Amino acid sequence: MLTSGLLRPVDDAHAIDEAALLRYAAEHVAGFPSPARGLALTQFGHGQSNPTYCIEASAPGGVTARYVLRKKPPGAILQSAHAVEREFQVLKALGTYTDVPVPKVFCLCTDASVIGTPFYIMEHLEGLIYPDNKLTGVTPTKRKTIYLAAAETLAAIHKVDVTAIGLQKYGRRDNYCKRQVERWGRQYLSSTGEGKPARYQKMLDLAHWLKEHIPKEDSSAGFGTGLVHGDYRVDNLVFHPTEDRVIGVLDWELSTLGNQMCDVAYSSLPYIIDATTSTGYSYGGFEYTGIPDGIPPLEEYLAAYCSISARPWPAASWKFYVAFSLFRGASIYAGVYHRWTMGNASGGERARFSGKIANAMVDRAWDIINRENVLREQPARGMHVSNGPSQEFQRKHEGSISTKDQGKFVPSEKVMQLRNKLMKFMEDYIYPMEGEFYKRAHSTSRWTIHPEEEKLKALAKREGLWNLFIPLDSAARARELLFEDMSHGSPGSSEELLLGAGLTNLEYGYLCEIMGRSIWAPQIFNCGPPDTGNMEVLLRYGTKEQQKQWLVPLLEGKIRSGFAMTEPQVASSDATNIECSISRQGDFYVINGTKWWTSGAMDPRCQILVLMGKTDFSAPKHKQQSMILVDVKTPGVQIRRPLLVFGFDDAPHGHAEITFENVRVPATNILLGEGRGFEIAQGRLGPGRLHHCMRLIGAAERGMNLMVERALSRTTFGKKIAQHGSFLADLAKCRVELEQARLLVLEAADQLDRHGNKKARGILAMAKVAAPNMALKVLDMAMQVHGGAGLSSDTVLSHLWATARTLRIADGPDEVHLGTIAKLELQRARM
Repeated sequence: MLTSGLLRPVDDAHAIDEAALLRYAAEHVAGFPSPARGLALTQFGHGQSNPTYCIEASAPGGVTARYVLRKKPPGAILQSAHAVEREFQVLKALGTYTDVPVPKVFCLCTDASVIGTPFYIMEHLEGLIYPDNKLTGVTPTKRKTIYLAAAETLAAIHKVDVTAIGLQKYGRRDNYCKRQVERWGRQYLSSTGEGKPARYQKMLDLAHWLKEHIPKEDSSAGFGTGLVHGDYRVDNLVFHPTEDRVIGVLDWELSTLGNQMCDVAYSSLPYIIDATTSTGYSYGGFEYTGIPDGIPPLEEYLAAYCSISARPWPAASWKFYVAFSLFRGASIYAGVYHRWTMGNASGGERARFSGKIANAMVDRAWDIINRENVLREQPARGMHVSNGPSQEFQRKHEGSISTKDQGKFVPSEKVMQLRNKLMKFMEDYIYPMEGEFYKRAHSTSRWTIHPEEEKLKALAKREGLWNLFIPLDSAARARELLFEDMSHGSPGSSEELLLGAGLTNLEYGYLCEIMGRSIWAPQIFNCGPPDTGNMEVLLRYGTKEQQKQWLVPLLEGKIRSGFAMTEPQVASSDATNIECSISRQGDFYVINGTKWWTSGAMDPRCQILVLMGKTDFSAPKHKQQSMILVDVKTPGVQIRRPLLVFGFDDAPHGHAEITFENVRVPATNILLGEGRGFEIAQGRLGPGRLHHCMRLIGAAERGMNLMVERALSRTTFGKKIAQHGSFLADLAKCRVELEQARLLVLEAADQLDRHGNKKARGILAMAKVAAPNMALKVLDMAMQVHGGAGLSSDTVLSHLWATARTLRIADGPDEVHLGTIAKLELQRARM
């Protein structure tokens, strides 16, 4: 039936403040009729979980706009259930970055005071929903098309590269079934705590059987794991009103990362049990009552999915997956019945029979378990399946699957296009201007900005080479916080371009390396330190007010920033030693202390400092520190002097010594709260410091290129330098070490994407040791080949070398990183 045919008046238990909703929607939904002449609210009767409403808003002129609102139910609910926030997150990511058919989401409201519980608003899809799995009244030909379209859409969901769309931390991939059995077992107990149903003991025994028969593949996070819908059924799909294709996948409440075969089995339940009746229940599904004419047999449905998704035939573990799906279904329906008894179920009268359906599912699960075979070892002849992703499949779906299936470190077409644009930009604009930049940096005007720099920044922005460092998850967060009330924040708009190209850390590694070939390049693309780290801090931890005041102009490249942490009086490699005090006085914090090596503070465009100090000297060791935003124009902030790095002052960027004498800043400038400094630092230092390693790969590559050019053009002792055996051996060793370091850095970026800072800390530490030491060796060799010219400012080599040497301290001392690596190695040995 049409989606509009599922509507009914709003239940009294689910009534909401329509005036408050109208005010919120008018302010937060792009294109919402304003002023709206009226608002009509009805409720979808289909579904048993989060109450879902149709909003009809009338605009002047008689035009009516339709939207869908989905909210948490009122009253007491089970822990972790009804997570509309997660629904919004996955719908936003899929709608923005993939071709998976989902409704467009407009806004998420987590403020329960607006209409009683958190909710989100999405577009209304006018299409067809089939609540009856038998597809009564549908022609046989159309029935087959609908089921095969469902299989195709499920395969499309399972092909999504979650890392590429910022959902790599949406859940754990490994041990999914084990955790799900435990979760739904607890949920069942919570739903039946006051009255044990007839199948209570059988359900407990079923949980025990499942724990004993979890498939081996469930323990890994490899092929066959990824995005899981969690409630994938034909009646959760919206089909085009005239074409037999899916236009929307609904009800993502249970979505996560994990074992995707669970989705396949759950979507197959109509073949095994009928759970759609509103007046009772039927024990068997299609295989008991007969498959309606046109609906493909189970084997054909599974073969279609396996062929499209390139997954192997699931015969070996199918009994488990079906039993698990019935177990989970029983827990879900028990929960629906429990809510019905409390009066807050959203499915109306249908919820009354959900307890009987739960019991039937338990019985059906044991019937499946007691069978000798539930699925033939191989599909019938003519039904094609795969043993893994074919080359044809990879070509067809390039960009939709992880790079691990293509060769782990093979850049995608998107990254290669950006890389080629970046390299051309460097050749056309950056390298030719280096001489001019250096000339100004050694003149009396060195603390001013070369006029060509701003022109190049504007050009880079137009070329789409701006803020490429911003990780996908941060970009998604910023999009919601910064542009939620902007109707023009669409893909390709100027606001959207501020948030980068939607790259993972791994993808950015290929581009950051190119920027590292020139000292001047990163800032042209707004990808230079410490701005990148500071922007990441504001993206992750800043309040909306802090972001609007400081993050937006940083993203736009209108201002620059500094990071004030290191102190001259103490060994700052151990951040617990810092002595700068941040004391609360009413609505202000007063800062006293001295910082040095505050990079970026000498730049005339620098307006904001991120400062780390101590708010409580008596707190536990790692809870004493806090981070706070300091406007450089605040009275008491004194820039004392620029510091030199092997004679380079890095003008106009600079590294400053700064004193803070009774500097009063608003209490609202604190980041995340008092005592959260170390937490912020760890979030900042993962991606930010890996950027240094990426740039060092580029610096070493520039050194290699200059070295080879010099060796091919200079003659010593009667032959070219390139003909000397000692040079050839050293050159080869440099290339070996450079490639080793590059792969280590890319592996670190990949683990950072997949596992986060904490789990990737070992490989990050290795990269931070290897990259600068490798770059120093390569650049030293390049300087040696250049002779006296290599030590002068006539080439970039000495400056690149000085920067690389600095990073063995500024990027954390080698000794600290080596200690981290060794401790992790010892921990592994004890496991």
